[in-house]
Amino acid sequence: MEVPSKLNEEQFDISIAYDGTWHHQGAPMTRMPLVRLFSSVLKRDAAGDYWLMTPVEKGRIAVADAPFVVTGWRMESRGEGQDIHLTDNLGRETPMDAGHTLVLRVPQTGGDVKVPYHQLGGGVEARVGTAVYYDLVHLGLEQGQPDADGYLHIRSSGVLHPLGAG
Repeated sequence: MEVPSKLNEEQFDISIAYDGTWHHQGAPMTRMPLVRLFSSVLKRDAAGDYWLMTPVEKGRIAVADAPFVVTGWRMESRGEGQDIHLTDNLGRETPMDAGHTLVLRVPQTGGDVKVPYHQLGGGVEARVGTAVYYDLVHLGLEQGQPDADGYLHIRSSGVLHPLGAG
């Protein structure tokens, strides 16, 4: 991500906890319109650092794992296929499609089990919450069995999305 040199750059005292809660100076941010505004200018650079970027200011923030958590989902039937839409902890809905895939990786907080993350664009992602994950696994098992490598997938918008190894 190329950043104009005229921006003031600093470390903001804003962080996002593992559960997706935004904090300012250590206290949870309770004004959701303000959190949504900040989330709209959230970017991630090639090094994996998160930034709040406006036309005149740029500040790095700390993110424990992923800035958002998938907390809900819905499915629409489409001909012989289906479109799944995931909702994050800020109430924003994004489709599971070729531009917004699920990827498996180990959480930044550690461990050795890969979990699914929903790609939101610009390097920003949402970790799929446990309840939604179990719902998607149930749906994936209804659609078929794990592949030859033991991975279960779910189809949405004509794309196979990995859910994990069984």
